[in-house]
Amino acid sequence: MASAAVTVTLGSRPLNAMAPDFPRKADFLLPDGLVYMNSAYAHPLSRAAVEAMQAYSLSRARPSVELFDTAAAVHRVKTAYAALINATAEELAFIPNTSTGENLVVRGLGIPGSGGNVVTDALHFDGAILHLQALQSQGLELRMAMPTSDGRIELSDLDRLIDRDTRLVEVSSVAMYNGFEHDLRAVCELAHSRGAYVYADIIQGVGAVPFDARTTGVDFAAASGFKWLMGDFGLGFLYVRADLIERVLRRTTFGYHSAPDIETHFQPSDSPGPMPFTWEFGTGAGATYEVGSRAAASLMALDASLPYLRQLGVDRIQAWRQPLLQTLRTELGQHGFIPVTPPGTTSPILSFTFPAGRPVAERLKRAHINARVGDRYLRLSPSVFNEAADVGRVIEALG
Repeated sequence: MASAAVTVTLGSRPLNAMAPDFPRKADFLLPDGLVYMNSAYAHPLSRAAVEAMQAYSLSRARPSVELFDTAAAVHRVKTAYAALINATAEELAFIPNTSTGENLVVRGLGIPGSGGNVVTDALHFDGAILHLQALQSQGLELRMAMPTSDGRIELSDLDRLIDRDTRLVEVSSVAMYNGFEHDLRAVCELAHSRGAYVYADIIQGVGAVPFDARTTGVDFAAASGFKWLMGDFGLGFLYVRADLIERVLRRTTFGYHSAPDIETHFQPSDSPGPMPFTWEFGTGAGATYEVGSRAAASLMALDASLPYLRQLGVDRIQAWRQPLLQTLRTELGQHGFIPVTPPGTTSPILSFTFPAGRPVAERLKRAHINARVGDRYLRLSPSVFNEAADVGRVIEALG
């Protein structure tokens, strides 16, 4: 039976979920004449997200007799993200950024004090690698797989590093450097066969390529909201598989989200107690790993962007992007740009190296193109608002 069409309002225009037309330029506020291909750094906010954040900001600037209540939005956002990754809301905790999620996992597993080694690869997020390398001074045995000449991490190289003493395997599902995509299910099967857990940084994948927590079998995964989830800085998600919450991944932080009901015993009307406060810890990832206040404006942005992603369909977003990326790969390759993204990659990231001294940043700036340029390094990351004309502008500027 065919699914019924669902229509949601995106800003001032309706979006039909069954027939999303690309590119979605009208859904965003991009300046006329700008080609934005830097969504792997920070995705532009949609009109709907801006409106939601503005409504919240006005409620803070003009308070009424009732305080702004985010409880309903918290429930909607966790439910929407859970649906996006095939998890449950009880398996999700809000985190301020992806690095906090990775730190919570490492600390919650007792690393390095619990013994064993950690396996990662050189295409993993550099902030996470910095964290792990810093722990080497505390006794951590860190093992690192290096990329092949075509920019991949081979499963066979991980196989040689993971053994019965491996406590954790850390990978990025999509590498920020070149868009390489791990076969996360194969990584998890390998790690689990030797008794290790798997943490995935999914910030460059979730919202841009289909991700299924159940199918992959990943134990822990973290993402911030400001990239392909189309939210803002300051709020993201930590996924912890239900059977691992507190039993394996220990509670290492505490705050008022830890206990749903806190009873006082120091006011005249309170029942007496041995301490000024008593409570029982809550269950689920939120009560176990969340600490304090959340970035409410970012929550409002996600409240708009997650339904938008679901209505467009991540698989359709991924499909729209492929011919754009292939054209860029082919044409720029003919102008001296050497792809470092493996052939066949379906992630949103396409990276190149180029000879020193080439004025790539200057040419892109003159052409009013926003992309990531480093030392002999170019990263292009198109999204739902990009189209063939944008690709043509990039090729013309760099050809």
